[in-house]
Amino acid sequence: MAEPIQPKLSRRERQIMDILYKLERATAAEVLAALPDQPSYSTVRAQLRVLEGKGHVRHEEHGLRYVFAPVVPREKVRQSALRHLVETFFEGSTEKVVAALLGGNSKPSDEELARLSELIDEAKKGETK
Repeated sequence: MAEPIQPKLSRRERQIMDILYKLERATAAEVLAALPDQPSYSTVRAQLRVLEGKGHVRHEEHGLRYVFAPVVPREKVRQSALRHLVETFFEGSTEKVVAALLGGNSKPSDEELARLSELIDEAKKGETK
């Protein structure tokens, strides 16, 4: 059975999720302190409620505070964000993504190139790791 498609996340929601993955658990105030271009506290609370509604985070009550934690595994969110990036900026083309990465300012190491070569060979054989 296929897993349900997770609703897409906005840029700010992705930033909040990244903070929660790094901290593992955080209050709205802790998330706010870690955000760039800080919005208001009430905006962060609202976005955490939206993320909870989408099934990405859960909260526990600790006294008067809510402590939020991610529910969706980071790898699943990463794959969703990558799919969105590839579709949006590279017309769905893996080749264009790899070409952009290899042609950029950050050149891969010999070890990374060897591993990429292995991944390509595995993909040709239909293997997954």
